[in-house]
Amino acid sequence: MSIGGRIFIACLAVSCACLLYPLYRLADTIAVHYREGVEDSLTDQANILASLVEAEIARHQFSRQNWQALFARIHNRELAARIYDLDKERVDSHLTITDNKGIVLFDSENPENIGKDFSAWRDVALTLSGRYGARTTRLDRADETTSRLHVAAPIVVDGTIWGVLTVVKPTTNIRYFVSGAKLEIAESGLIAFIIAGLFSLAAATWITRPIKTLTGYARGIRDGLSPAFPRLANNEIGEMGRALAEMQRALEGRRYVEQYVQHLTHELKSPLSAIHGAAELLADEGAGKAMPPERRARFIANIDGQSRRIQAIVDRMLELAALENRFCLENREPVSISALIRTVCESFEPLLAAGNHSFAVDPGEGLTVSGDGFLLHQAMVNLVQNALDFSPPGGSIAIRAFRRPSRQPNRKCSEIILEISDQGPGVPLYASEKIFDKFFSLPRASTGQKSTGLGLNFVRQVAIMHGGRVSIENLPEDGALARLIVPE
Repeated sequence: MSIGGRIFIACLAVSCACLLYPLYRLADTIAVHYREGVEDSLTDQANILASLVEAEIARHQFSRQNWQALFARIHNRELAARIYDLDKERVDSHLTITDNKGIVLFDSENPENIGKDFSAWRDVALTLSGRYGARTTRLDRADETTSRLHVAAPIVVDGTIWGVLTVVKPTTNIRYFVSGAKLEIAESGLIAFIIAGLFSLAAATWITRPIKTLTGYARGIRDGLSPAFPRLANNEIGEMGRALAEMQRALEGRRYVEQYVQHLTHELKSPLSAIHGAAELLADEGAGKAMPPERRARFIANIDGQSRRIQAIVDRMLELAALENRFCLENREPVSISALIRTVCESFEPLLAAGNHSFAVDPGEGLTVSGDGFLLHQAMVNLVQNALDFSPPGGSIAIRAFRRPSRQPNRKCSEIILEISDQGPGVPLYASEKIFDKFFSLPRASTGQKSTGLGLNFVRQVAIMHGGRVSIENLPEDGALARLIVPE
C-alpha cells in the first residue's frame, strides 16, 4: 500500500475513533435523558394533582365518581397538537389514587383495579415511606412497547400521608422521539465520517505531494532530462530532497569524469597513433631522405589533420562538459526564431558558395521562445553543419520554423518546431539509436571521414535544458529531417 493510502487510512481511523465513541455514548444514553425529561414533567403533574385532591379531602368533597367523569372527558378530548414530527391526537396519561395502606381508591383507566392492594409497587411503597417513588413497568414483559412510566406524589392531609397519587404515562411517544434522535445522530455520524474522509484525503495529499514531486524529479534525472529542482518547504521532506539532489550531483560528477576520461582516451588513440606513425617515418633518417616530397607532404598533412582533429575533440569536450554541468538555464530571455535562423544562415554563406549548396528558408516570422539565445544558436549551427556534411554537391537545405500545440503529456503550452532537412543518404537503420551518443559519427560520403561525434549530443543537451527534445528521421525519399522542439 502507498504511503498516501496509509496516511489516509490512519487519519480516517483516528477521526472515526474520536467521533464514533461520543456518538455511540450519546445514542446509548439519549433514551435515559428523554425519560428524565418526561419524569420531571410527570413529577410536577403528580404533585399538582395531589394538591387538588388534598384540597377536596380537606373540604370533604373528594368524589371518585367526579374524578372518573373528569378523566372520561379528558380521554375523549380530541387534540390537534403538532409536536415537531409527532401528531398528538389524545391525552394518553392516566391516574391512580391509593389510601395510606396502598388500596386503590381510583383508577382512571382500569376501574376494576379499585380495591386492589398496590402497596407492593415501588412507586406506592416508597411514597408511603416518605421518599420519592417512581417505576417503569411493562404490561407484557416480552413486549417493550407496553412499557409505562409511573411517577407518584404523596397526598398529605393534616401533616400525615393520607394516600398516594400516581400519574401513569406510556413510553410510546418517548420511543418515537428517541428513534428520531438516534436517526439524526446516525445521519450526523455519516456526515462526520464523510468530512473526516475528505480531511484525511486532503491530509494524505498534502503530505505526499512533495514526495510525488521529488519522485517526478528523480524520474526526470533517470530519463536523462535536466529538470529544475522542485520548490520544497523547509521541513524534513525538503531537507531530504536537497540531500538527494546533492547526492545526485556528486554521483553524476564522479560518473561524468569516469565516462569522459574513457571516451576521450578511446577517441584520442586513433589520431595519436596516426601522428606517432607519421612522426616516426619522418624522423627515420634513411627513410626520410629517400621519401618522395609528395609522400612527405602527405605525412605532414596527416599530422596536421590529426592534430586538428584532437584539438576539435578537446574543444567540443570542453563545450559539452560546461553545458552538462549546468543543471538549468541561468538566464532566460525572449529569442526571436526568425532572427536566429537568419543569423545561422549568414554564418554558412562561404560554405554554401564552396559546395554549390542552397538554403530554402521559412523563418517563422513572429515566433519567439524563452531560452538561451547563444545555446540555441550553437545547436542550430550543429544541425545545419550536419545537414551540409551529408548533402551532395548542389543539394538544397530546407530550414523552417512553425508553432503547434504541445504533444507532451501534462503540458498545455505550444511548441516551436525547428526543422532542417537535407538531400543526403539519410540515417542507416543500425545508427538510428546511437546517433545522439557521444563520439558516435557516420562517415561523410564526400570524404569518408568522421566528425568528433559530439555535435548532436550537444544539440540534445541544449534541447533538454530548454525542456524540449530533438529527433532525426529519414524522409520518404532521399534525405534526413532533424527536428529541434522547444516549448514556447
